[in-house]
Amino acid sequence: MLDWLAWGSALGALAVVVRWWLRRVDQLGRRRAFPWISMVLLGAMTVGASAPGMLRSREERRLDRAASALVGIPVSVHCQALGSAALDDGTELGFVRYGADGRLEHQTLIKRDQCQALAAYMRSAKRDPTPAEVGAVHVLAHESMHMRNIADEALAECAAVQRDAELARLLGAPPAAARLVAVRYWRSSYPFMPAAYRSVGCRRGGRLDEHRPDPPW
Repeated sequence: MLDWLAWGSALGALAVVVRWWLRRVDQLGRRRAFPWISMVLLGAMTVGASAPGMLRSREERRLDRAASALVGIPVSVHCQALGSAALDDGTELGFVRYGADGRLEHQTLIKRDQCQALAAYMRSAKRDPTPAEVGAVHVLAHESMHMRNIADEALAECAAVQRDAELARLLGAPPAAARLVAVRYWRSSYPFMPAAYRSVGCRRGGRLDEHRPDPPW
């Protein structure tokens, strides 16, 4: 909605300039004053409406880079816009769709609240992340595992918990703070996930243990 408002304001400013140019001299040959007030108001509306979208695009590019490094191939991360969030009644925190080839796509949509938490985490010192920030980092890690074509939720979840620390580092956290994200999610959230997202093999020495250098257990 804000994007449409930005475009509408910009087109309105252009229309004002064109109208002034075509009628810049009246019938008596007097020059008409340039409509500075209208231009300032329309310009302010354009900047104000486009700023959130520009900020979201910048954050998405940073998330793209982090997720691509985690997945190992170029992927895209899209943050849900305000207008879409207002009409959204789904319970998922992010998702990856299947493509025409039957494989999971290399792009994901992260819901608005989680994207806002990711943005807050990236702006923070990352020393003491909030529960929302910890959860948001993990959501991106989980959806990144789907972009690796891991469809099963329990497998994707276990792969993600073993990469939460790596993703946190890719988002700018120092090693100790990055591990804190992984440990907090593992202890505070993973045990309470629905059964479809958990596996008895997701533990130290379990069949899903990838023996990575920074697991949460």
